[in-house]
Amino acid sequence: MSIKIENLTHIYMPKSPFEKKALDDVSLEIMDGQFVALIGHTGSGKSTLIQHLNGLLKPSSGKIIVDDIDITQKGVKLSDIRKKIGLVFQYPEYQLFEETIEKDIQFGPRNLGLSEDEIDKRAKRAMKMVGLDYEMYKDKSPFELSGGQKRRVAIAGVVAMEPKILILDEPTAGLDPKGRDEILEQINILHKEYNMTIILVSHSMEDVAKLADRVIVMNKGKSILDGVPSEIFNKIEVLEEVGLAAPQVTYLVRALRNKGFNISSSVFTVEQAKEALLQYIKNTK
Repeated sequence: MSIKIENLTHIYMPKSPFEKKALDDVSLEIMDGQFVALIGHTGSGKSTLIQHLNGLLKPSSGKIIVDDIDITQKGVKLSDIRKKIGLVFQYPEYQLFEETIEKDIQFGPRNLGLSEDEIDKRAKRAMKMVGLDYEMYKDKSPFELSGGQKRRVAIAGVVAMEPKILILDEPTAGLDPKGRDEILEQINILHKEYNMTIILVSHSMEDVAKLADRVIVMNKGKSILDGVPSEIFNKIEVLEEVGLAAPQVTYLVRALRNKGFNISSSVFTVEQAKEALLQYIKNTK
């Protein structure tokens, strides 16, 4: 399953004094099984782009092809597309409303018209996938939980629909470090263990460096960079020009290299830096 975006343009409030071009001739392809990070300064077009991928927004021009189906054409059943592509908005816990966690997670599958047995199975499976013990949490109110736990329940509600692709818009926004790490761990598990294609919108370069195998940089409605993290984060000047930055470790490594340390310029996570420095020390003994 893939998503092909061809010459996508989106204009808000066209032919009005408030007209704004949010996407400008964007063309991308996202393949099955990838972990893609979408980064860019506020207003770069990230959120507008992801809302086109399951038909929440209609393009002003261009195509979006999901699993060989052009979803911009009339007559396409978007409810079928939304079963394949799950979208988790910022602060999804604000959308929790049922009296128990189990009922909240069951809401989506129930709207699909599934049998009660299948609904129960999906809720249990989704809770396991996001690291929530079914017996411990199923009868609790979502509003008794910590911020990170609420976020996991909200993600489980989307995962219970069993999408092939999961899109998350700033999933760690507003969380404390513990909650943030828990959510990132569960997202990584969904990708690695359940082979789910992930599209992650994030402002945290550290999170992107740890998780993504591909990074797309947006600026002024255009895709300006697209590649593996090591390639993207080595273009520090370009990132800074568009209001972004590389992970902090990348700046440390660059400073060490400027002082004569023989360390790879492809280091961009704390773990990689630790290994590189230990290897450097070993080689210089």
